Amino acid sequence: MKGSGAKLFVKALMEEGVETVFGYPGGYAVDLFDELYRQDSIQIVLPRHEQGLIHAADGYARSTGKVGVCLVTSGPGATNLVTGIATANYDSVPLVCFTGQVPLGLIGNDAFQEVDIIGITRNICKYGITVRDRNDLGRIIKEAFYIAKSGKPGPVIIDLPKNIQTELGFLDYPDEVNIRGYKPNINVHIGQLKKAWKTLKNAKRPLILAGGGITRGKAYDSLQKLIDKSNIPVVTTIMGRGAIPTDHPLYIGNTGMHGTYASNKAVSECDVLFSIGTRFNDRITGDLNEFAPKAAIIHIDIDTASISRNVKVDIPIVADANIAIEKLLDWVEPFETQKWLEKIKAWDEENPLGMKKGKGMNPEIIINKINEIFEHYTVVSDVGQNQMWTSQFLKMNKERKFLMSGGLGTMGFGFPAALGVQIAHPEEYVISISGDGGIQMNIQELATAVVEELPVIICVFNNNYLGMVRQMQYYFYGKRYAATCLRRRSSCPSNCKGPNSACPPYTPDFIKLAESYEVLGIRVTSEEEIEPAFRRALMNRKKPTLIEFMIDNEELVLPMVKGGNPMSEMILPTGKR
Repeated sequence: MKGSGAKLFVKALMEEGVETVFGYPGGYAVDLFDELYRQDSIQIVLPRHEQGLIHAADGYARSTGKVGVCLVTSGPGATNLVTGIATANYDSVPLVCFTGQVPLGLIGNDAFQEVDIIGITRNICKYGITVRDRNDLGRIIKEAFYIAKSGKPGPVIIDLPKNIQTELGFLDYPDEVNIRGYKPNINVHIGQLKKAWKTLKNAKRPLILAGGGITRGKAYDSLQKLIDKSNIPVVTTIMGRGAIPTDHPLYIGNTGMHGTYASNKAVSECDVLFSIGTRFNDRITGDLNEFAPKAAIIHIDIDTASISRNVKVDIPIVADANIAIEKLLDWVEPFETQKWLEKIKAWDEENPLGMKKGKGMNPEIIINKINEIFEHYTVVSDVGQNQMWTSQFLKMNKERKFLMSGGLGTMGFGFPAALGVQIAHPEEYVISISGDGGIQMNIQELATAVVEELPVIICVFNNNYLGMVRQMQYYFYGKRYAATCLRRRSSCPSNCKGPNSACPPYTPDFIKLAESYEVLGIRVTSEEEIEPAFRRALMNRKKPTLIEFMIDNEELVLPMVKGGNPMSEMILPTGKR
């Protein structure tokens, strides 16, 4: 049986079990949308901007473990995906992005809305290809889904020229994939694992560092068994937070630039660092010469390229995290770590995590109220101070999840990604936490939330500033707040040192803006108003609620380590260093 390329495209999505496509139509994708219109099994979600679209697909993929699917037209439709592709690539999120393209005969002629999207994205995706033969279409789509979700997951781009979409051909879709040269390894090298175990069991101050690979590899249960059986304390990267319940007695906290004092001290003083599923980026290591200076480092990661790229490790193990931990459990026995744990506890008591009290409502109080009111949730943060506060204070377990843009640090990610989570889990509580800067980058998706009837609770921490950059300016640039005040107007003095009585009003009025989209808007100015605002949001299950929390602009994310400095050089809430 024969049919158009567009018909095979839709058949392929059905064969791959795709339930939702995040799409924005255009001239060189209209045939694909027309074919999708003819069926009822795949939901088409129309966000209001392609960047919001891909972040929504990203959130959908992170929360389900399935491949997120994007469909856009050529030219600006494709280039508007670039930030989202890089975001997914850094955080190993499986996406398949279909982009329309001009007919093959026009490629290279500067045709209307022609761009080389494969060339543009080559360094920020796992794989990209332009389909040049209608007979290859089915195989290419099958391979794309396999590549996106196998090994270290990531985004794949398929560029579909207009004539490939309309050309007739067979509708056969392959059952299997066999890609020469792409055979991802997930099994563990037993010899290396035994070597790791021998090193670990001789440790006096062992420490587990859990990264995002734990959550991506669904290794929660095996990690908890390892920790419970061995009695080894654990720290997490921010992407790994939630890999173990945050109330577990052996969990110390996040490590890194905004990690807890006890966590960073533990990394500096441990004698064996057992690292699982982390890239050891600069936000975790600081000065590489001072990172875990007393430790033998064991590193398990599914990506060969991630091992010893940033931190030279003593025992490399290329494997799926879950498989490696499960095999290790056969040998694990309890460790004598009581003295080590007492030392860590003393560090925590010396400089506990927490914001200064007595100044009224602050982010810690708001997030603790979320912990109290909601028994289960998925919280999606944006990037900046709001992200760090959330990662510090949000309580997590298998019923309480936290998603964010980690590697790329994409402002504007949080809100549309939360919509993707809510679409995937319509009955769950989904909470978006953003700053007043980040929320404005994709605030047009309020329309998507309304038309899709998504009861996302949108928390906007409004401190009138681009807070994380302002914090750097506060500590390291003599309080010269260049281009970070969001109330600033052209008539303001050029060297303003901070808010005063002459400041103009904030733009926009988030409550009026929310109401213009038919969104319930609530402004919270005091601690007493926090719980009633969340209770109102809980009753509003047919459309979103935006809650604006008025935060003091001088609130800081602490501890903090200046970029490039050793993690032992922390700026602490007490003012000590």
